[in-house]
Amino acid sequence: MRSSSDLKPRRRGQLGPAALAGTHISLGIASLIALFPVAWLVYLSLGPDKDDYLHPGGIAGKASLDNYSFVLTNTAFFDWMWSTLVVAGGTTVVGVMAAATTGYAVSRMRFPGQRPLMWVLLLTQAFPIAVLIVPMYEIFSQLRLIDSHFGLILVNCTTTVPYCSWLLKGYFDTIPVEIDEAGMMDGLNPFGTFWRLILPLARPGIAVAAFFSFITAFAEVAFASTFLLDDSKYTFAVGLQSFVSEHDAQWNLMAATAVLIAVPVTAFFYLVQRHVVTGLTAGGVKG
Repeated sequence: MRSSSDLKPRRRGQLGPAALAGTHISLGIASLIALFPVAWLVYLSLGPDKDDYLHPGGIAGKASLDNYSFVLTNTAFFDWMWSTLVVAGGTTVVGVMAAATTGYAVSRMRFPGQRPLMWVLLLTQAFPIAVLIVPMYEIFSQLRLIDSHFGLILVNCTTTVPYCSWLLKGYFDTIPVEIDEAGMMDGLNPFGTFWRLILPLARPGIAVAAFFSFITAFAEVAFASTFLLDDSKYTFAVGLQSFVSEHDAQWNLMAATAVLIAVPVTAFFYLVQRHVVTGLTAGGVKG
C-alpha cells in the first residue's frame, strides 16, 4: 500500500484523470460534429443519380467516381479554378499590401484625420452588399472593368482591406517602437524600416490577413455573379450555380464539385496554418 507521502501533489492547472477523460471525450464529440458535414458531402458526391440525396442509404451499394469524372471532363472546372485562383490570389496580394501599409501608417505615424480614417474604414463594413452593387457596377462600368478579373479583385478589396487594416494595426501596435528607431539610426527610411524590419516580425498577422482575404474572395458570390459575364471567367462560387436551373438541381455534381473545390483551400490553409493561430491572438494584446 502506498503511503500518503508517496502521492505526488497535483500541480496547479493539472487535470485529474476524470477531468482529463471528460476533456478528451468532449473534444472527440466536437471533432465528429465538425467533420460530419464534410464526410456527408463526400458520401453524397459518390451517388451517381441527382436524387440520391433523398435516399442516402442506397448510395453505398452503387458508389462511384463518375461525378468527379463528369465535372472534370464535361464542365469548365479548370477555367473556374484558374479564375478563382487569379481573383483570390490577386485579392490577397493587393488587399494585404494595402492593409499592411494602412495599418502601419496609423499605428506609427501621426497625421491629420488619423482616427477618422480608421472609423471610416470600419463604417464601410456597415453597408450591405445589396446596397453597394448598383453604384459600384456603374463606376466599374465607366472604368471598363466589368467582366474582368482585375475589376473583381478591386471590388473584393473593398471588403477585405478595411477589416485587415484594423487587424494589422492592432498587430503593429504590439511591435516595440524601438525597432523603428533602431532602423532609422541605421540609415533606413520609413519604407525600408517597414519592409526590412517590421514586416518579418508581423508574419503571423500577415498570415491571418492573407487567409481572411483569400477565403473571402474564394467564396464570394454576389459580386462575382454580377461583375463576371463570361462563363469562362466564372469563379467556383458562380460556377456551382450552373448545376441549378429553374426546374432542376444536380446535387450529385454539386457535391463532387464542392469536394474538388476544397482542395486548393486546404492547400492554402496548410501553407499558412503555422502562423494563423499566433496571429489571431497576438493583435489583441493592446491598442
